[in-house]
Amino acid sequence: MNEYLSIIYARILTVLVLSCGFPLVARTAPEASAGERPPNIVFILADDLGYGDLSCYGSAKIKTPHLDALGASGVRFTSYCAAAPVCTPSRAGLLTGRYPIRSGLTRVLFPVGDKRGKGSGIPTDEVTLAELLKTRGYTTACIGKWHLGSEPDFWPGRHGFDHFFGLLYSNDMNPASPLYRNGEVVEKPPVDQTTLTERYTKEAIDFIERSKEKPFFLYLPHTMPHVPLYASKEFSGKSAGGLYGDVVECIDWSVGEILKALDRLKLRNWTFVIFASDNGPWLGLGERSGSAGPLRDGKASPYEGGFRVPCIMSYPPWGSQGFVTDAPASALDIFPTVAALAGAPLPADRPLDGRDITGLLRRQEKCVPEFVFYYYCGENLCAVRAGNWKLLIAVRNMGRKHSEETKPRLYDLASDIGEARDVAAEHPDVVERLKKLAQDFRGSFTPPPPRQ
Repeated sequence: MNEYLSIIYARILTVLVLSCGFPLVARTAPEASAGERPPNIVFILADDLGYGDLSCYGSAKIKTPHLDALGASGVRFTSYCAAAPVCTPSRAGLLTGRYPIRSGLTRVLFPVGDKRGKGSGIPTDEVTLAELLKTRGYTTACIGKWHLGSEPDFWPGRHGFDHFFGLLYSNDMNPASPLYRNGEVVEKPPVDQTTLTERYTKEAIDFIERSKEKPFFLYLPHTMPHVPLYASKEFSGKSAGGLYGDVVECIDWSVGEILKALDRLKLRNWTFVIFASDNGPWLGLGERSGSAGPLRDGKASPYEGGFRVPCIMSYPPWGSQGFVTDAPASALDIFPTVAALAGAPLPADRPLDGRDITGLLRRQEKCVPEFVFYYYCGENLCAVRAGNWKLLIAVRNMGRKHSEETKPRLYDLASDIGEARDVAAEHPDVVERLKKLAQDFRGSFTPPPPRQ
């Protein structure tokens, strides 16, 4: 059955790409040959950070000099989408390169013991980015918030990570998670979250130092600025953006410390660094809320504020310093892009939903197929985007009571980033084309039941 679905997916992708006049890019073309040491990979993920929360994305109150510098050293995306608008499915999509609907991880997982928790997690047959990189000899670590299952079978160590230090789920969930180092509890609840970012940073640097002789993959998903917010004495009250700004500026400091460590160990020029957020900001929390900037809505929403987030990628050998691009990309693209850079063969027994965007990162945008992206909120396909056209099919905000829109709305994101003007009546042909894309995608596979 997997082989059959792969064939269907490949045919659909081919039709979509060729119909738009873009050449297909080889999905397995390696950057590193089998005999070379592949580059290190560092992926830093913020939790609920909004599009407007970094100074290089327009924040006037929150200062993020280290992230600004990272953007100046590489590529800063202004149209990058998370895989989903909430925590668990977003992380599932990022680590597998597949829409969360394929794995059944469509909703936020709760811990065992919570009345909503049923002990589900990432399926054993999913291939994570860590497992993929292990085939190329990488040492791997997950340091921070996992949120892909709280029972031992779902822990990072069962899914390709050699080392884990962090919390198993969100910091607002009950029963509260202990702080773990691999399978051992190093701090019982309530964990001191005022220094959590600093402790993650120290653990990350220790891992880099231990692993410097081999290629390594560091996945650093921070616990914050997900609420509740905490800041140490060193950062508390320092930001003009209040406590939320203190938390973000501490994460910015963390990025700077990791970059300094890479420089000190003479690894920076051979390390691909990525920074992004898992989804848009959690709005409606007053001073504890982040900002979506010019985007509409926030976390849990199918509008751009729920999916579009800051993203910076930096790899010095590519020579793309200071490149700011509005070319669309998504978290699903990370898996095939890193695979290409590392020279790792992609799984051949399943459909992947991302694209290798190394051409875009090298400023060769014409080498990348047209962007087609499906906005899932839970099990519901709420919108589809092709190029700069976005068709909103339904508004069903996850976790909030919200009326469902049944009349399709079309937005031209090139000129209307805030999704304020519906142009469906002016472009009925585009509406029909995107409706057909959504229909074909939904019909191309049978989704598993939600894993919760």
